[in-house]
Amino acid sequence: MKRILVVANETVAGRPLIEAVKRAAAGEEADVHVICPQNQPKHGYVIHDAMVRDAAENRLKMTIALLREAGIEAHGEVMDPDPYAAVMDALGDQDYDEIIVSTHPETRSGWLREGLVDRLRRAARRPVEHVVVDLDTERDDMKRTLVVANQTMGGSALLDALRRKAEEEPRRFIVIAPQSAGNGDGADDDAPKRLAHTLAELQDAGFDAVGQVAHSDPYTAIQNALQFYAPDDIVISTFPETRSGWLRGDLIGRVKASTGKPVEHVVTERGA
Repeated sequence: MKRILVVANETVAGRPLIEAVKRAAAGEEADVHVICPQNQPKHGYVIHDAMVRDAAENRLKMTIALLREAGIEAHGEVMDPDPYAAVMDALGDQDYDEIIVSTHPETRSGWLREGLVDRLRRAARRPVEHVVVDLDTERDDMKRTLVVANQTMGGSALLDALRRKAEEEPRRFIVIAPQSAGNGDGADDDAPKRLAHTLAELQDAGFDAVGQVAHSDPYTAIQNALQFYAPDDIVISTFPETRSGWLRGDLIGRVKASTGKPVEHVVTERGA
């Protein structure tokens, strides 16, 4: 059995990477192990460690699902942020015949600026293929929509809006549920239940959806999600203005001004 080690982070679900793995495994029984180093958050962001790991886990799950759809047995794990150390650790645990490293184009890739591919070729002593994934060129194939809701999560108006978007063109939904204010640890918060319900509704309808509970401040949660998932557009669900703290804080206007991305506001009278 041919063993292939795949190293990627934000580009894990990119089409060129999936195709490279398929080529490497062509005509042979292959076992693919994907390692996904966590992002190193940009300076100034207020980010929970759990969100960093959850975002990496979500990207990893997408990749494994895509590989298995292509008939390739795959598994993986989230690793520490240093990709070189992550690869060396993986090689210490298991012998691999080939390594495939996926990065952004050179102008956007911190890994390439640090010389990761050349360092691995010198140290690994086995074939190392470098795959460049330009996510901007893939957006026409699968749009990414960031969905933000809390108490209105699972409401019929929101689900109808997402179904409409998915019918227009292929979509991947990243659903984030900011914790209720005042429940910083989330212990008494129903956000996880509402999120689970919404994801189940979308997945049962055949849509590609992942999600996580996020920072209690919705603006901060959105800024963090932009860094981790690079969505094309944003859907924000709230109660009507008379009941919505998010609207009183001008969340919609602030997000439009800071992101420059299309923002759709869905008003929901009642949640799930």
